[in-house]
Amino acid sequence: MKNSKQANGKMSPWILPALQASKITIAAGTIALFLTACGNDSSSSASEDSNKEEVSLNISKMTLREKVGQMFFVRPEALDTSIHWNEYSELPDYKLQHVNEIMLAVNKEYPIGGMILYAHNIVDETQLGDFIAEIRKLNGSPLLAIDEEGGRIARIANNGNFDVPKYESMAAIAESGDPNEAYKAAFTIGSYIKKYGFDIDYAPVADVNTNPENIVIGPRAFSDNPETAADFVVSYLNGLDSAGVIGTLKHFPGHGDVKTDTHLGYAETNKTWEEMLQCEMIPFKAGIKAGAQMIMTAHIAAPKITGNDLPATLSSVILQDKLRGELGFKGIIVTDAMDMGAITKQFGNAEAVIKSIQAGVDVVLCSREFTQVFDAVVKAVEKGEIKENRIDESVKRILALRTKK
Repeated sequence: MKNSKQANGKMSPWILPALQASKITIAAGTIALFLTACGNDSSSSASEDSNKEEVSLNISKMTLREKVGQMFFVRPEALDTSIHWNEYSELPDYKLQHVNEIMLAVNKEYPIGGMILYAHNIVDETQLGDFIAEIRKLNGSPLLAIDEEGGRIARIANNGNFDVPKYESMAAIAESGDPNEAYKAAFTIGSYIKKYGFDIDYAPVADVNTNPENIVIGPRAFSDNPETAADFVVSYLNGLDSAGVIGTLKHFPGHGDVKTDTHLGYAETNKTWEEMLQCEMIPFKAGIKAGAQMIMTAHIAAPKITGNDLPATLSSVILQDKLRGELGFKGIIVTDAMDMGAITKQFGNAEAVIKSIQAGVDVVLCSREFTQVFDAVVKAVEKGEIKENRIDESVKRILALRTKK
């Protein structure tokens, strides 16, 4: 990322320097990659060309199932096919906090590119360390992700068994008027999640909190002013970058002016693209300019932009025409969790994932019925419903993320 600043003030004593890149192997030794968190502006063009050649060579050695697997970032429960749940509230009861034999057996045929841990998957430092070590050995060499925004959404900081700093909210940080406070908070958060073994933080929230009736975003966003939000978003990204963690702008094209909760069902924005350019897009454009490597979609419809009720996650207009084309984003597009009501109450699980990939998504997060959906994607490629070069485009981005220094 660009324009990184040094944090002022004394840091907590537990903060560790960024971990050295570790060599990982995909699909039983097929692909050797060096995993690091963020880009380095000092990298020469020759090095970049070499990385591109390495990525292309690695893809040429991958089977279709290996490539498709890289696009799935899953909950641990996705690999345990004995677990069947309907409501999020049911998941903690399973206490899935280690890799078990069922997961290992399923994973032999279903490689994964990443895994996200939630609060119910985390007990304490010892258990988390053991769990992550087990996950690292899974087929696909999964990256580790977490939602650790600070404030209400913090899987580790809100666990009483971890002695790490806590933050009231991002809105409270922005009240300081000093974007460097966001840098320091993100560096602190990034440092402890890096220490515990995570590669990706699904933060910061780049939404502009313009709707007081919004029950989902609220103080998770920095501000109701787009310019203020942009300054703090960039500083937060830089803080994660300095800690060696990949940050993620969310939720594109902006969840701040939406009343309803996409966890529960349909949600939409009634804004035009021109209106969004004057508000919602300002933090996203600033984050892209600063070097953001990942952007998470929102499951909100934008009928005045797309002309239909498709969630942005499934819309090529939003993802290809606007995000890739007009805003010039070249990084990884990751879906919000595909087990949320805005998706599952409108679409079949396989149908939704196939539509999202066709629309331009690179990483599918938390699909329901993972094994069936995985097989459906493979079949869709074999039947030509998804072009294999569409899969290759995404896998190139994912492998490139692993090789950046």
